[in-house]
Amino acid sequence: MDALLELDRLSISFQNRNVVDSLTLNVGPGEVLGLVGESGSGKSVTALAILRLLDSAAQVNGSIRFQGRDLLSLPVEEMRKLRGREISMIFQEPMTALNPVMPVGEQIAEAIRTHQPERNRRQVREAVIEAMHAVALPEPERRMGDYPHQFSGGQRQRILIAMAIVNRPRLLIADEPTTALDVTVQAQILDLLADLRKRYSLAMLFISHDLAVVSRVADRVAVMRHGLLLEEGPQSAIFQSPQHAYTRSLLGAIPTLETDISQPLITLPATFQSGAGELREASPGHWVRS
Repeated sequence: MDALLELDRLSISFQNRNVVDSLTLNVGPGEVLGLVGESGSGKSVTALAILRLLDSAAQVNGSIRFQGRDLLSLPVEEMRKLRGREISMIFQEPMTALNPVMPVGEQIAEAIRTHQPERNRRQVREAVIEAMHAVALPEPERRMGDYPHQFSGGQRQRILIAMAIVNRPRLLIADEPTTALDVTVQAQILDLLADLRKRYSLAMLFISHDLAVVSRVADRVAVMRHGLLLEEGPQSAIFQSPQHAYTRSLLGAIPTLETDISQPLITLPATFQSGAGELREASPGHWVRS
C-alpha cells in the first residue's frame, strides 16, 4: 500500500543546532502511527514542519511528501489550501488554541468557509452542528453561540477535534491531545478519536510522551530521542519485545498493578548515549538503531 505521508531524511535545525536528524517515517491510509519521546525529542517540531508552520529561523532539509506531493516545495497558496482541508492538526492545549472572544460555532464555521467558500450560510451552520454532534458535544444548536471558557477542558478538546475533522481531512496530526485532561476524560477523547478514525477512514500521526496512551490508539510506534529515531515497529513488537534500551526504559517507567513498589522505576543513567549508528531490521518491520 502506498504511503499517505512520507518523511524522507527530514532534518530540522535552528541556528545550526539540529533538533531533528535525518528522520524517515511513513503513515499509510487509515493507519495510526504513534510518535513517542520525552519533551525536546523533536516530535512537535516535526508536526509543525509537516504543516509548514515553522518560522523562517528553521532550516528544513530532506523531503515531506503527502499523496506523492513534496510539501516543502509546494507554493504557499497550495499549501494553505491543503492545510486544514487534507491535513488537520489537534493541538495539546485547547484554551490557548481556541480564540477566547469568538463563539465556538463561529470558530468551526471559519474552518469551513476557508476551505469551502461555495457553501451558503445555512449549509455552513448545518455542517457546524453536524461536526459538534460527531464529537458528542451536548446540545450543539444551543451551545454553538457559547464561548470557550463556558466549556470544560474535555469539551474544549472536542471543539478542537470538531474544527479538525469538519473538512474531512485524509490525515489528522494529534499533538499530545490528552495531556491536559484527567484520566477519565482522556479515555473518552481516545475513544472518540478511535470512532472518528473508523467513521471517516482517517490516518493519524499521534504524538505523545505517554506510551500507555499510544498503546491504545497506534498501529505502529516510532520512538524518538534528541531528534533521532531510535526504534520503530508494529505496536505489538514495541510493547512486547522492545529492542532499544531507551524504549525499555520508557516502558519500565510506567507503574502497573504488578510493579514492585519497594523498587525504584527504571531510569537511564545521565551518561547514557542513545547511539548514532544505522537502523537495522531486528524482525520484519521492526527497526532499531544501534
